Amino acid sequence: MLIRTPRDWELPESACTPERDYHLRPRRDFLRTLGGAVAGGLAAPSLLSGATAGFPSRVNPDHRDPALQPTPYELITSYCNFYEFGTGKGDPKVNANRGWKTEPWTVEISGLIRNPLKLDANDLVTRMGGAEQRVYRFRCVEAWSMVIPWDGFPLAKLIALADPLPEAKFVTFTTFNDPKSAPGQRTSALDWPYFEGLRLDEANHPLAFIATGIYGRAIPNQNGAPLRLVVPWKYGFKYGKSIVKIDFVAKQPRNTWQVMTPHEYGFYANVNPKVDHPRWSQASERVIGAGGALGQRQRTLMFNGYEAQVAPLYAGLDLRRNY
Repeated sequence: MLIRTPRDWELPESACTPERDYHLRPRRDFLRTLGGAVAGGLAAPSLLSGATAGFPSRVNPDHRDPALQPTPYELITSYCNFYEFGTGKGDPKVNANRGWKTEPWTVEISGLIRNPLKLDANDLVTRMGGAEQRVYRFRCVEAWSMVIPWDGFPLAKLIALADPLPEAKFVTFTTFNDPKSAPGQRTSALDWPYFEGLRLDEANHPLAFIATGIYGRAIPNQNGAPLRLVVPWKYGFKYGKSIVKIDFVAKQPRNTWQVMTPHEYGFYANVNPKVDHPRWSQASERVIGAGGALGQRQRTLMFNGYEAQVAPLYAGLDLRRNY
């Protein structure tokens, strides 16, 4: 009998959105989420039920907060930031589904690597061996939070495929630029296209993830289809959406928000309740979908609750200055 030891970062199954709370998507979209799941040895019925072979479907209790409430699927997909489609929380759901096409989708992997690639997003998922599920806390820099069940693959797998050269110290993520389809990109709200970056050791951390779906369904357009970065110990603006290019570089890049408002946003974007945003406290957060329309408040945890896993990445770094 195979006994699986749960990973210490896994959230409780109770934190997942119940099946009844999310909307079924067309089978074509579901298969697209799988990418190469079958080719990678994963049976479609298993993934549909959440039991992806070799990866957790039932997750161990989160002793930090046993009262953690699930985030309804409708809120995950309707309360979100995606400035390319508007600055209101409900704008992306409306504007990202007015004819914007995310299939086919090409992603380029380039820079200081031995194996540059340019391939379709579905082919990339196939190369990664299919999809697995990760249930992560999500913390927005605006002091609200969710719990989201992502499907996708570890970023470290993509990095191994790219095979970086020794001089590569950072990896950057460039998102799409299509003002014709994205009304927000016809404004000066940000410097387009959206751009983010990680240290290579951060990107190689086991928690770093590329999401292709939510609950076994294709990730909706408004949530960053078809490829979205997920780094659960960082604020949500670090999660580059609808990625078209991944580049390996030698020098620390400047991300979009760091360029736009350097006095408010730094490179690291680590969740830190002791370092307030210049315009609000980060000591607590609103849990979307819990305790009424505004969400009940809870204490913000260092590194969004993943301190035990990621704190060694920042040993010796002043987290007040390197925010």
